Amino acid sequence: MIDKIEILAPVGSVESLYAAVENGADAVYLGGKLFNARQYASNFTDDDLKNAVEYAHLRNVKVYVTANILLDDYELKEIIDYLTFLYNIDVDAVIVQDLGLARIIKELFPDFEVHGSTQMSINNYKGVQFLEELGFNRVVLARELSTTDIRYIKDNTNIELEAFIHGALCVSYSGQCLMSSLIGGRSGNRGTCAQPCRMPYSIVSKKDNKIINPKYEEKYLLSPKDLNTVEHLKDIIDAGIVSLKIEGRMKKPEYVAIIVNGYRKELDRILGIHNERLSEREHKDIAQMFNRGFTKGYINNEYGKNFISFDKPNNRGILIGEVVKLERDLITIKLQEPISKGDGIEIINKDGSSYGQIIDKILLGNKTIDASDAGSTIRLNSSNKAEVGAKVYKTFDLLLNIRAAETYTKKETLKRFPINMAVEISIGEPVRLMLWTDEHYISLESNEAAEKGLKVVLEKEKVINQMNKLGDTPYYLNNIDVNLEEGAMIPVSVLNGLRRKGIEELNKKRGNFNNRLEINREKINERANEIFNYPINEIKSLRKISVKVDNVSQFMELDLNKLNRVYLNFNEDIEACIKEIKKHNKEVYLSTEKIIDNMEFCKLDKLFDNVASQIDGISSSNIGTLKFIKDRYNTNIHCDIGLNIFNSSTVKLLIDNGVSSLMLSPELKLGQIAHICKTNNVEYEVLGYGHLPLMTTKHCPMSLVRGCENDDNCNTCELRSGYGLYDRKGMTFEMKRKGKSTVIYNSQPLIVAEYIDKIFSAGIHMMRLDFTIEKENIRFIQELYYEIAMNGIFKNEMKEKLENIKMKTGNTTGHFFRGVL
Repeated sequence: MIDKIEILAPVGSVESLYAAVENGADAVYLGGKLFNARQYASNFTDDDLKNAVEYAHLRNVKVYVTANILLDDYELKEIIDYLTFLYNIDVDAVIVQDLGLARIIKELFPDFEVHGSTQMSINNYKGVQFLEELGFNRVVLARELSTTDIRYIKDNTNIELEAFIHGALCVSYSGQCLMSSLIGGRSGNRGTCAQPCRMPYSIVSKKDNKIINPKYEEKYLLSPKDLNTVEHLKDIIDAGIVSLKIEGRMKKPEYVAIIVNGYRKELDRILGIHNERLSEREHKDIAQMFNRGFTKGYINNEYGKNFISFDKPNNRGILIGEVVKLERDLITIKLQEPISKGDGIEIINKDGSSYGQIIDKILLGNKTIDASDAGSTIRLNSSNKAEVGAKVYKTFDLLLNIRAAETYTKKETLKRFPINMAVEISIGEPVRLMLWTDEHYISLESNEAAEKGLKVVLEKEKVINQMNKLGDTPYYLNNIDVNLEEGAMIPVSVLNGLRRKGIEELNKKRGNFNNRLEINREKINERANEIFNYPINEIKSLRKISVKVDNVSQFMELDLNKLNRVYLNFNEDIEACIKEIKKHNKEVYLSTEKIIDNMEFCKLDKLFDNVASQIDGISSSNIGTLKFIKDRYNTNIHCDIGLNIFNSSTVKLLIDNGVSSLMLSPELKLGQIAHICKTNNVEYEVLGYGHLPLMTTKHCPMSLVRGCENDDNCNTCELRSGYGLYDRKGMTFEMKRKGKSTVIYNSQPLIVAEYIDKIFSAGIHMMRLDFTIEKENIRFIQELYYEIAMNGIFKNEMKEKLENIKMKTGNTTGHFFRGVL
């Protein structure tokens, strides 16, 4: 457990580890070569990990290892040896997304700390309570929460809370984005996101698919600015956050050095260690290392245009001047910030066109110089097209990077810890060395006894000099007491060996943060085999068709005779709809959204109470909602797409928490589905039709049009539906505001009518049809799937109509036959 506020730094390489530790991180998070959400970072081999833990622990820094992706059944077996290795090298915690993985860790390594990744989309107190019950030690909260939200969660839970305070932001709720997965097969849930959110889009009306205004054409409508909360740390700490997390495992070590250093200084001021605020120069250094423009983030209630980097999706640098004159191959710039040879700049013309270059020569008058101060007017070589009035940004500061690197490479500036020594040397006795710090004490003796010197005797200064040779250790000699009998002699090699052994013993004590005994790998694997011995699924496959509808109009299109279960994802006229469904003797479930905030549970309670006796169950797409239903209602619980169910271990955990049916992740291949369906007594459902949700996001692209500064009026906004995002490939992704979240849907519906038999033969029990943005062909799609599934009928006229629909809407078969990276 943590006993202080923690700066948690990102580490993507060994150099970044040094940068983080030397600049004041209390803990670092990093990934191995497999099983983590930054597969394109350098990451750490097993040897690297072992060395990293030793290095960090000797400097009082904790190490958390990421295993924050979804894992299939085969990978869960593969990861056991890796977890055993992490446990045995004294890693302080594992960060996980997958509930099934968390279950396994807690079964096999009950004292191994588990932190819930932000990929788990934990955005309410019920979600935190659920993870607390499972034995989690910490939760990394969704980035979308405000300090008010966090304070409420803190007041209603008992485990550690962590939040991001700086760096790049996902526009989607983490864990609720399939955009990269469905567009390009690279899944954010598997650590290979291609960031299509950083691409340009245009806002179009769904009435005619035309761009609503040139202002919103080819803009970065889904690209957030970078988070910067350095001036708001106290509010975040007061809300209940104990771990302040910096994003950036893909960033270079110099970035890590400057950002960690800045936040360390500000946190120390808040804690009363000093009273010096960050200088203007230090704020600029933070911005200089990387920024897409800064936002205070949702955590500080920023929204709309204050959140999105509308014109540029990458590093902006800082403004350093303006082009005031053009000559052949030269541009004249009036500086408002210093520049140096080797800096990188970007020149942005008034029309938005830009180019970048590295400064190779600076002219001040007719003199060539290496650097120039703010206020100067200088000339640079440039063969590119610039305009008078163009803004000049410094995107790379060479001297700043050199200075940053020196913080973790110059030996004389590296952090060292004080140790004290006492040495006793008596003739005829072994040399005795006592070595201690505030927390540890070491006492040891030499194998050799001191002798009486015949020609040469040992001097006290010589003993001190030998004991002070601490070289590359993380220590300096604070105090030494030497008790040397006159005339005694001992070889220097004995003193050196004793010192080395003492330091080695001290390192062992200081490095073992968690006081663990090494676990036998074979015994762990035997226990793992028991855990993986799931019950055989004895529920007969009945080929059910389930249908989910988003509004009454869609419900009215259904033929209630040709389905088995209905999910109602709306509130209006719901009792009448339920009555009609029960009249046809069909199952009816209330469906809840992926994102439920703290205050919405009261609304759910009222809705459920009104219809609890009339429905067959409730569907949850949020961990907190699952906990809420489980605690309050004696009803069937269905787990939906938002829970990212990817393996049999997750299924087992959900069954143990009262779940009777569930939807498997749409990122699973058919073979993976078949393997899961053999295990555990639960009804399995897959999505067979629908515009899959590409992402669920707190951000509303229409807020950029309307100029919204908050999300107070979402429920009455006239722009909440009827619009889409149009990409460079000509695809339109329709948007719908649901509560205070926007769902962006895939441009093409999932259609697998031709493969219904093949999919059911994998062992599933239900195939679901999701109607979300559809206004036509609802009954046809429903009847088509029902007739094929139940009666094996696929008439020619049905095939022809289906082909016509595909021609109009396009279609995808999802990941059934391709899977994800």
